Amino acid sequence: MDLSQKIEGVLFYKATPMKKAALCKLFDVNEEATQNALQVLTSRLQHSGVRLLETTSEVQLVTAPELDFIIEGVRKEEMKRDIGKAGAETLAIVLYKDPISRAEIDRIRGVNSSFILRNLLIRGLIERETEKNASFFSITPALLAHLAITNKTELPNYAIILDQLEKFEVEQQQENQSL
Repeated sequence: MDLSQKIEGVLFYKATPMKKAALCKLFDVNEEATQNALQVLTSRLQHSGVRLLETTSEVQLVTAPELDFIIEGVRKEEMKRDIGKAGAETLAIVLYKDPISRAEIDRIRGVNSSFILRNLLIRGLIERETEKNASFFSITPALLAHLAITNKTELPNYAIILDQLEKFEVEQQQENQSL
């Protein structure tokens, strides 16, 4: 597997912008090798439904602009559906633990949460903030308004549930250390 394919896989998994410098470090290559691989990837994706979006310092996989009308239709259809059990679970984690990284959410849930987080972002229930090289998810004012509260501490049993989440995390860390 060449470097462009490895970068494509990582960008697909991350589903967020990634610093070029982080790619260099991850694959232990210089900037020139990374830039060459990005050019190969851009060329390969030119006639696909996915494109490489590139800024001076970051890259991200995005849908092709020609698919905007289809993607908008899919988005509208998704908005009509219930968020489901996985969405409610993820939303509860963000509600009680915000700001929280995707890695932390994945660890608590035990599964990859990228798709669920994307759906919650599209619905405006959560927002993503990027600090340095990390993204964190937080609740939105629209979510609080939907729940008819002005602060997340007004959630039912807020302190008890937060305490249980923290105990769960400590137990998980202890299990991981014993392995």
